[in-house]
Amino acid sequence: MKRLIRYARTILKKSFDNIRNERLKENLLQAVPFWIGSIITGIIAVLYAQIFAFGEHTLNKILNWHLWMIFIIAPAGFVLSWWLVKKYAPYAKGSGIPQVMASVELANPRDNHLIHKLLSFRIIIIKILSSFVLVSSGGAIGREGPTIQIAGSIFRKVYEFLPAWWPKISKKNMILTGAAAGLSAAFNTPLGGIVFAVEELSKTHINYFKTALFTAVIIAGLTAQSFAGSYLYLGYPKTSDVTLWIMFPIIFVSGIAGILSSQLSVAMLKINRLKKKLKTDLSNVVFLVICGLIVATIAYFINRDILGSGKDIIERVLFTENKTEAWYVPILRMLGPALAFTSGGAGGIFAPALSTGASIGSVFANLMNLTDNETNVLILAGMVSFLTGITRAPFTSAILVLEMTDRHSLIFHLMLAGMMSSIFSVLVSRHSLYEELKINFLRDIKKD
Repeated sequence: MKRLIRYARTILKKSFDNIRNERLKENLLQAVPFWIGSIITGIIAVLYAQIFAFGEHTLNKILNWHLWMIFIIAPAGFVLSWWLVKKYAPYAKGSGIPQVMASVELANPRDNHLIHKLLSFRIIIIKILSSFVLVSSGGAIGREGPTIQIAGSIFRKVYEFLPAWWPKISKKNMILTGAAAGLSAAFNTPLGGIVFAVEELSKTHINYFKTALFTAVIIAGLTAQSFAGSYLYLGYPKTSDVTLWIMFPIIFVSGIAGILSSQLSVAMLKINRLKKKLKTDLSNVVFLVICGLIVATIAYFINRDILGSGKDIIERVLFTENKTEAWYVPILRMLGPALAFTSGGAGGIFAPALSTGASIGSVFANLMNLTDNETNVLILAGMVSFLTGITRAPFTSAILVLEMTDRHSLIFHLMLAGMMSSIFSVLVSRHSLYEELKINFLRDIKKD
């Protein structure tokens, strides 16, 4: 009897070990595509960041040499950036985040065949080329949204290369994880990437793909750090010795930034609708030349702060003694993205939104006669609130700025800014810019 019991135990143990080994093997095989996609994403994100920075640096060198060159560079660049997208990848235009959101909705058996129009190798190439041309010509755009579409395209291609015998993986989860990895690599903000995927992109409970999401974000971030080094996107602004009184200016500035950012979203959607009425290429070229000349005229006669991503503005007001921006700079930082983002070329709005919020915080800090450290807090709150008004993702915005600056003591200040902006921005428009653009992309792609 004892022998029989021992024999039964042996059989059960072997069976359990086989089951456990099979599950371990399957889980490992399911994780490998996410790891591969994350490594590739990290490498390309770093290369793209260097290309983008080179474009901004080259433009500044040219304009420091002869500022009048902007009258040639801006119109030509706006047209070339638009033409690259129209000719080779129509769905590479703009940020890239609405395209990823649309891809997530299309990740079903009926609409799967449409995703390649939004996420592909061609999208990657044209996204990089078009945004490089646009930022090199003075376009007020960022690279973070494009990095998310690029990462989504990378993860989709990895998914397609899997052999038929590979354990089943959800394409939707693959795209979502790619987007999170892309944001993590672009800003070096792993928590921001995770929160973004959950808050902005996904309607699915995180338990369904949390392991893949966490590991992909970590691997993409570590890969980017391996090439670019461990860095903060912005640095360490001084925010010590700030009392709770600062909460009242934060509420005030966050409300204003939320309303202005929502107004900017509405204006950009109206410009997009106007552009759709331009049926011929010639009319589009004329429109873009006019936009380029407007940007050039402002840069030449008023202020060059209308050009580029605006990261230099953020660094100036946070880390130098020159913390006061002119009252009209926030207007320029809204006008610049309004013209560049709607040009039809590739380019994101994350960085321009952050710089606009920073300039708003700087202007009001000066009016309130705040100390330097209090000014820094209000600038960071302005960044969070303006980005929230665009994305309607307050927690993502707060976590991104928190990780960019390593100011963990301000977590409640930044979350308050995001929540107040979210409340006030709804007074202007109920839906986010990305949500409206996603609907447009879905409608257009199903018509094609």
